[in-house]
Amino acid sequence: MGWSWPSRFHSLRVSSQLRHEQKAVLVNPMHDGPSDLIACTECDALYRAVQPKPGERGVCVRCHHVLIRPRRFAGMRIIMMAATMLILMGGAVFFPFLRIEAQGFAHSSSILDTALAFGGGRLELLTIATVALILLIPALRMVLLLYVLVPVVFDREPMHSAKAAFRLTEWLKPWSMTEIFALGCAVALVKVGDLARIEFGPAFWMFAGLVIVVVIQESFVCSWSIWNSLDRQST
Repeated sequence: MGWSWPSRFHSLRVSSQLRHEQKAVLVNPMHDGPSDLIACTECDALYRAVQPKPGERGVCVRCHHVLIRPRRFAGMRIIMMAATMLILMGGAVFFPFLRIEAQGFAHSSSILDTALAFGGGRLELLTIATVALILLIPALRMVLLLYVLVPVVFDREPMHSAKAAFRLTEWLKPWSMTEIFALGCAVALVKVGDLARIEFGPAFWMFAGLVIVVVIQESFVCSWSIWNSLDRQST
């Protein structure tokens, strides 16, 4: 069934994109009560939240950071992309990522082989950190998002400890470094390309698709709307 984030805001800059025109309204912050307040994560400005109109978003007046960006059917899209990311991540871990040939020698490896290459001795901590940052934490965040959003999207009662699960998802967000790993691979490939012949394996294209899905999914996630949905359905 179709579903969109319930969204409310006030005392934000309200912007609406209609064709090629953009409308904006500036409203002063309000500080006269603790209920329905939202704070800017960049500059700590405090605002009162009210229901936005379709196509609008809440933007901080002080630093212009987007605080609320509701989208139609965002919940279902996030669920589908989270499931897609888990599938791509599973394939990218075990399938060959790269094959390198140089001076008659060839070697192919998967992402898991690359992460485990530092195993042994003092580098074991580096192995654990690498696996966690590029594989385990991103996968855990997607599982937690599914745990939180599936009942909400289908108008069910939130799962037990759903708020704690989403809080953990938000806390782990800076430690999910799938995109950073992809950027590092791109830099390494540029340097190695002149020294050896490189062939991309299936996992390379899966990981490239994974990074694209991550970026698209983040554009649909509105943390304030999720919290609002959890509060509304748990009462």
